[in-house]
Amino acid sequence: MKQSTITLVLPVLMMACNNAPKTTPQSPITAQSVETVEAQLTATHSIDNRALLRGVKQAARLWQPADGSNEEFIQFCTANFIANPEQKQAYFLRISDYLEAIWGHYNEMSLQLQRNVHEATGDLLPVDELFAAYSPSSHLSDDLYANKIAFSIILNFPKLSLEEKEGLGIDRLAWGYARLGDLFSSRIPAELLQNYAKANSDADVYIANYNIYAGHLLDKTGKKNFPEDMILLSHWNLRDEIKANYNKGDVGLVKQQTIHEAMKRIISQEIPTQVINSGDYDWNPYTNTITQAGKDVAVKSESTTRYATFLNNFKALHAIDAYTGDTYIDRHFSDDMEVSVSDAEAVLKEYLTAPELKKVGQIVAGRLGRDLEAFDIWYDGFKPRSNLDENALSKQTRALYPTAAALERDLPHILTKLGFTQKRAYYLADKIEVNAARGSGHAWGAQMKGQKAHLRTRIPVGGLDYKGYNIAIHEFGHNVEQTLSLYDVDYYLLNGVPNTAFTEALAFVFQKRDLELLGIKDTDPEKAKMDVLDKAWSLYEIAGVSMLDIEIWKWLYANPQATVEQLKSAVSRLSKEVWNAYFAPVFGRKDETILAIYSHTVSYPLYLSAYAFGQIIEFQLEQHFAQVGGQNVATEIDRIFRLGRLTPNQWIVQATGKPLSAKPLLEKINDVK
Repeated sequence: MKQSTITLVLPVLMMACNNAPKTTPQSPITAQSVETVEAQLTATHSIDNRALLRGVKQAARLWQPADGSNEEFIQFCTANFIANPEQKQAYFLRISDYLEAIWGHYNEMSLQLQRNVHEATGDLLPVDELFAAYSPSSHLSDDLYANKIAFSIILNFPKLSLEEKEGLGIDRLAWGYARLGDLFSSRIPAELLQNYAKANSDADVYIANYNIYAGHLLDKTGKKNFPEDMILLSHWNLRDEIKANYNKGDVGLVKQQTIHEAMKRIISQEIPTQVINSGDYDWNPYTNTITQAGKDVAVKSESTTRYATFLNNFKALHAIDAYTGDTYIDRHFSDDMEVSVSDAEAVLKEYLTAPELKKVGQIVAGRLGRDLEAFDIWYDGFKPRSNLDENALSKQTRALYPTAAALERDLPHILTKLGFTQKRAYYLADKIEVNAARGSGHAWGAQMKGQKAHLRTRIPVGGLDYKGYNIAIHEFGHNVEQTLSLYDVDYYLLNGVPNTAFTEALAFVFQKRDLELLGIKDTDPEKAKMDVLDKAWSLYEIAGVSMLDIEIWKWLYANPQATVEQLKSAVSRLSKEVWNAYFAPVFGRKDETILAIYSHTVSYPLYLSAYAFGQIIEFQLEQHFAQVGGQNVATEIDRIFRLGRLTPNQWIVQATGKPLSAKPLLEKINDVK
């Protein structure tokens, strides 16, 4: 996966930033006032279920002195509580319409303000970065509390626990109420939201411009091996170039080893600043020397910029803790993913320590005819494209898609090849726009009906090469999910998927079929076996980097005052520890740092677990698709991605009839002969 759907608009009410005061305003509402409200509502509305009044306590907890006195709190609650079920449903639907308008238009503003940062519109100007860092919705939360809209929602749609949500089953209206109740569980000042938006935008710009001019890389003998004009974005394109050089003989191995050396310099921050996003110098990452016109040039190492950017994001997200009473780790997993961090770690660890992975590792080494090297976490030889000429593939994709407009015109045809009816294909494609990306690419979803989702992939001069095409098909999967789960879900508050892992799952389903969409059929009789091995090895890699991501964030919370140098040192140490625990037993080599290369750790906090869970979900979906038959895949995609934002386990059960688990994949590995 590349840059993916990280730019999807998240509920702005859950965001945070980095200058939080040491104390937060205390609620002035007394326990006696809460009891008075509950007693009056019980008597007025003949309420016999006290659970209906839980919103009173939640509203009292978030009420601040500026919102009014105890008397005003009592008056507000008694005047705004809704007991009649029909009135409550009407209120819910009306609120849904208002929120769709608000979020949709804020999304449109953010899309335009960040356009020049995300799309290949020419050279970036300083003002582009300033506008990209501006968050137009940063005052929304404050405004909705100030005008009491937030309290009206809290009062009538209180937040449910994860366990309570799991019990909602197929009651769609109850799920809608629950999602409305999720919106106001904390109260974060607008200036903090804006500061977080800036930190996150700065990280995004930093990563989007982290290109390595591969044509100027030297191997250990001082030889150039890459095309002169090849430019690779870190880490996505660097990784993909490693993948592309399997089955390319000794030259392919030399290219892979050279890129690996460059990656290690990026991680250690020894990389010369002169070679970042520049082709003015030749760089030998083995000796870490640079030359210009054959003359040696003094190296100015990047030093700590990567980790300073990372640390700024941590500080931004750490600041929200004072307003929620928990950590960003807990909020990300328990609230956003709705899988506790302990449960997520348990799933990842169970897979990473499975003895079946040694079997897969032996198969990989056997196919390579050599001992495994650290970069073989990205071994791509199980896919049919690994035996194809990527230059020939790129020639085909450039001819098909010379521009973003050409790709956009072909979207309906891509969907019909995937099994969608022509009518359905045009319905979906009409709601998706294609843009040439400045970075590797991502998918940006709409937030209100009438808007389009955006598919962004890097399109070099001369047309879309195979790497960009592969990314584009992945992002197209995100766009289809974004469109189905917005336009065709029954209640707006249920739009989307349980968490980002589920949109990743459909993106993987699309990406897996990229060659098929080019008319290249896989006639290998061992295709089913190769698919299992490919998924097993791919999940192994991403589960490992996900564990590292979590370990780094745990370390940061244990050391919140850490310096940039301390963070850099910790990342190096932790990457080796995770490698030694889960990869050394299979690879036969210790103390590798390669897991720390992922750009997500810098600019997309704790996102990597979404990929790991996305692959687990994808495997379960593919098993389900196989059971219903290939011709019905599009029909099932249409049905499943209208389920919306249930909890992860409820979603997968309603989608496939089985609970979320990596065990089906491990069982398939055992079946491989």
